[in-house]
Amino acid sequence: MDKVQKGGQQARRAAMLCQNPRFGLYLDHRRRQAQALEFRQLPDGTHTPEDCVDFIRQSCGIQSRAELDHNDEARAMLDRIMADYSKWERQQRLDDRLVGGAV
Repeated sequence: MDKVQKGGQQARRAAMLCQNPRFGLYLDHRRRQAQALEFRQLPDGTHTPEDCVDFIRQSCGIQSRAELDHNDEARAMLDRIMADYSKWERQQRLDDRLVGGAV
């Protein structure tokens, strides 16, 4: 008998995002920018996977990621978070290419 996976597609998507170390770096960068902090005050690697889960829950207004599969507003917020993160990743790759080309 197949094992039933906990949570639906959206919950699993959020779980995978929270396990991605790059998403933690994105949250580090985002918080530094939002709170005008210096790198030494909030270095890369500060946000843990648990912090990422807390961020998703708080931002989406949910208690459990499983709610993402049944709450359209929460799912829309997850989509926005994913889009913002993807935009940040694209910018990081562009910045890396520019720096790499200048050296």
